[in-house]
This record gives sequence, structure tokens and C-alpha cells, in this order.
Amino acid sequence: MGEELCGIQVNGMQFEYEIQNPLFFEFNLNISPGSRCLLVGSNGSGKTTLLRILAGKHMVGGRDVVRVLNCSAFHDTKLVCGGDLAYLGESWSKTVGSAGEIPLQGDFSAEHMIFGVEGVDPIRREKLIELLDIDLQWRMHKVSDGQRRRVQICLGLLHPFKVLLLDEVTVDLDVVARMDLLDFFKEECEQRGATIVYATHIFDGLETWATDLVYIQEGTLKRQEKLSELKELKGSPNLLSVVEIWLRSETKIEKKIPVKTAVQVKKSSPFDASPFRSSRHMAFYR
Repeated sequence: MGEELCGIQVNGMQFEYEIQNPLFFEFNLNISPGSRCLLVGSNGSGKTTLLRILAGKHMVGGRDVVRVLNCSAFHDTKLVCGGDLAYLGESWSKTVGSAGEIPLQGDFSAEHMIFGVEGVDPIRREKLIELLDIDLQWRMHKVSDGQRRRVQICLGLLHPFKVLLLDEVTVDLDVVARMDLLDFFKEECEQRGATIVYATHIFDGLETWATDLVYIQEGTLKRQEKLSELKELKGSPNLLSVVEIWLRSETKIEKKIPVKTAVQVKKSSPFDASPFRSSRHMAFYR
């Protein structure tokens, strides 16, 4: 028998930016294949960092700490290069599949951008162009933010994915475009078994769209539940009201921070600030 396919697994993850306490410490998460998971939390709670870790954009210790589709999110490049993992973030220049950093504000047409992606199913391409109401003659340096966002989303979805990570990508879309896109995502999950993790602050219509909800606060997993089993939602008019109550009641959490050993605590020297100082991140890429 083959290995059972996992969606997303995070086991005892620790991550920190330089000169900061750990943002995530002993963080665990398990998202089943086929889920449409909402990732909620206040600004600075760690949502974007978590998505970038899942997308393999930040390295964490150990190959088995963060696994997506049974692969190490950082070390197994076949996830992205094979098209199984897709990540769409807020900025206009993002890695989309294996296409690299794609600028979206130059003097070229939407048609040039979209038809320049190789190995695309033409039926899927036409469906996305129609779904997102894209005019192929748009000049990318002249269109609105919402129109540019539609092209970005189209580029990120041209190749079928098994796991899709979304960071506030619908923020510039109008209501109709957003709802049509959510229907497309739901279809992808139900028909192809894809897994979606969607970080957003816009909750309209998500009560019936999402299957799961993950709530993080200051890098700590506070809630992970099936949306159908969320007790607060049964007595509330909508999901927005529930999340609003959670965020308003947030209090400072005292994190469990590992005690630094004598080896870790050492006097600083002028060399510490040198731009030529090696780090473990630099060593990894040598």
C-alpha cells in the first residue's frame, strides 16, 4: 500500500526572525486534504509568516517539521516546480508556481502575460479569463488595482494545484468577482480534492464556503475546528461577528520561550554587526 496522502502537517515548529523572540514555538497544525480552511487572526498574529513557511519561502529546522503533501515544504522543490503547491500573496510581484518573480505593472498586455505561461490547458485558461472578466487588451501599467489583481490571480491558477495558499488576494475584487472566485475554489476542492488555506479579513459568504477554521494569536494556535461544529456560529448572525468577538477579547499571551543556554548567550562584538558575518541561513546556501 502507498503512503497515505496528507494535506498539511506542522509538528513542533519553531520560527523566529533575527533578533526577536520566536514567533512560533512548538506550533502544531494538521489540515486534511480537500479542506477549505480559513486562517484568521489579528494583524501581526503570524498568518502571512505561516503561509510563507507552508509555501517553502522560510526555512525551519528539520525536514519533517513542515510537510505539505508528504513533502518537506522547504527542501522538496518538486512541490512548487511540479505545480502541486501554489501561493498567492498581497504584493503585485510574487512567485507564481514555477514562473518566478512576475512583475505586473509593466507596459504590456494582459494577453501577453496570460498566454506567455507554458503548459496550460486552454479550456482552463479560457474559463479563468471569463470567470475573472479579464480584457486581454488591458495594459498592465494603466489598469486599476482590482483589474491587476484579476490578472495576478489568473496567472496563479492557470496550472491545477493540489494545495493553494491565499493571503488576502481578494481584497481588491468587487463582490461579484470575489463570489465567483470562491465558487471556483470550492469546485476545485470538491472535484479534484484540492486543499486551500485562505487568510482573509473579509468574511462575507464564508459561513457556507469554508469547511475548517484555524485561529492564531501571536503565533499560538487558539482554535482549530470544523466550521459546522463551531458553537459560537450557531448563536451568531454570521462568521464576522464571531471573529470580531475573538479579536476584541484578545489579551497578551505569555509565550513559552526556550531558555537560552550558556553557549547561546554571549557577549556581542563589533564583528556581530559586520555585513560579512556568516549566519546559518548563509551557510545553508553555500
